[in-house]
Amino acid sequence: MNYFKTGLLLAALTALFGVVGFLIGGTGGMFVALGLAAAMNIFSYWNSDRLALAAHGAQEVDERTAPELVRMVRELSQRAGLPMPRVYIIDNPQPNAFATGRNPENAAVAATTGILRTLSYEELAGVMAHELAHIKNHDTLTMTITATIAGAISTIAQFGLFFGGGNRNNGGGLIGTILLVVLAPIAAMIIQMAISRSREYEADRIGAEICGNPLWLAGALGKIARGVEQIPNESAETHPATAPLFIVNPLSGRNMDNLFSTHPATENRIAALIDLARRMGLGTAGGNVPRGPWGGSQRPRGPWG
Repeated sequence: MNYFKTGLLLAALTALFGVVGFLIGGTGGMFVALGLAAAMNIFSYWNSDRLALAAHGAQEVDERTAPELVRMVRELSQRAGLPMPRVYIIDNPQPNAFATGRNPENAAVAATTGILRTLSYEELAGVMAHELAHIKNHDTLTMTITATIAGAISTIAQFGLFFGGGNRNNGGGLIGTILLVVLAPIAAMIIQMAISRSREYEADRIGAEICGNPLWLAGALGKIARGVEQIPNESAETHPATAPLFIVNPLSGRNMDNLFSTHPATENRIAALIDLARRMGLGTAGGNVPRGPWGGSQRPRGPWG
């Protein structure tokens, strides 16, 4: 997805915010909502990493508290030609991870305790390489801004339900406001989907190049998807607008989340990675997989196992 199309979708999301404001408070409400959207964009630009990390209770780690994970991220960052991002761990049993930050110089990667327990060293390297690919592609700022605005649309729509049934001049009354509460968040989610889905395939491809083996990420995605189906992510349920940040949709095991998933189907991503591995001459997922740029068959698995 090119930057022009992404810009159009961000504009659509901002316009939707204005429409919600108009339906709740008329022309004045629309201008207030658009002003809030502009302020949120500015705030998100400078604080996007803090917003996402705080929403999930992430704790920063270093070489003293998580030496293997931090060294892994440093080595992968060097291979990707990126500055070293800050590294965080989220105390959450669901296996998942995300990256955030306004640019590569102010980026962070976060992994849950669940993913550290679930994946092998090589699979986790594939995941971290995927997140670094998002940083390299400048996806992290875009996705955090869309998450912030989409979450605000849901909040302001619900806010309108409690204050008079919406704008009295729109003819919709209470029924119109109820429709607004239901449809506005869905519309915001659809726009998030359009922004997010193609970015995942590109991050998979570049992440595979960074870590050196697409099969590592393919294996990780399979394990993460199974974990997501079995283990709820309570912080993601509380902040559903942040779902596009994660490597696998953390909400996909509940309710209608599959229908409105912000991520491509995991099996399609795995198939694309296996095909890439074949083209790189690395065999299949069941074959003998080289261990990659760290060297040595006895490379430690890290603090997770």
